[in-house]
Amino acid sequence: MKLTPGKLAGMKAVSNDRGVIAAAAMDQRGSLRKSLQKEKGGEITDSMMEEFKSIVTEVLTQHASAILLDPEWGLPASKKRQKGSGLLLAYEKTGYDNTRPGRIPDLLNDWSARRLKEAGADCVKVLIYYTPFDDKKINDEKHAWVERIGDECRGNDIPYFLEFVGYDEKGGDEKSLEYAKRKPEIVTRSMEEFTKDRYGIDVMKVEIPIDMKFVEGAKAFAGKGAAYTRKEAAALFLKSAKVATKPFIYLSAGVSNSEFTESLELAAESGVNFAGVLCGRATWKDGIAIYAKQGGAAFDKWLRSEGVVNINNVNDRLKAATPWYSQYGVTA
Repeated sequence: MKLTPGKLAGMKAVSNDRGVIAAAAMDQRGSLRKSLQKEKGGEITDSMMEEFKSIVTEVLTQHASAILLDPEWGLPASKKRQKGSGLLLAYEKTGYDNTRPGRIPDLLNDWSARRLKEAGADCVKVLIYYTPFDDKKINDEKHAWVERIGDECRGNDIPYFLEFVGYDEKGGDEKSLEYAKRKPEIVTRSMEEFTKDRYGIDVMKVEIPIDMKFVEGAKAFAGKGAAYTRKEAAALFLKSAKVATKPFIYLSAGVSNSEFTESLELAAESGVNFAGVLCGRATWKDGIAIYAKQGGAAFDKWLRSEGVVNINNVNDRLKAATPWYSQYGVTA
């Protein structure tokens, strides 16, 4: 595999000096607004969304190689980045089409890969809900959609990060023991699909392939039945990683900081060659109530103490990560 000059520059911009992606995520939109409204008990304005994202960006980019933002409320925040911290911008609309089956994604109407690059993005990120068990017609539509964005990113010579999040195509609970048993295959087969060259993906942003709440003996074990032993969970980490021919990083998927860091420890224990993380809510979500009830200054203060502890907990686990460029057969 080879990287063009623009893609190489973008990848270097979002990585640390080891070639590991130690990025923070702050592109939440609909879910963030709902969480803030619930805590505040009232309206959350656009300016409040921008302020929340700006505070997170200013504080956390002191400890992150990059930050992921959205162009809807995140552009003011992008100006608050610390020197040397790269920028990824989200291209998809928040949520998905709920008027038909399949969780079909869509792109922001007035944005393009070119426009994201012009707005300062070093990389373009897209999220898609995906399961290999869904109807073939649904997945064919998603495959073509991912391919189109890949061609757009190639044309603008900018790295393409694809985030895929699994779900139960029959509408079951993704937090259940039953789904935990199916999750490893969903993640592994998704990685196997999107690692193909036809999609033009430079980095896969993937879920932890197991659910730590169902790992026997784990600190995060919820006591509601075990889906796997620790040894089995480690083997499932390795199985998913072995299908990847492109660099991949882990997402935190809204779990607690302690659960995410335990997941990274297990990944390291299994010998997985992951290239870093894009970690969002595991770092800052406990500050949502503080911002909603006490305001920006209180949230800033909390983030500079607890939020920094959280992101450094994650950074400590990245000692086991391998440089993304090792997937390209180079050593530096």
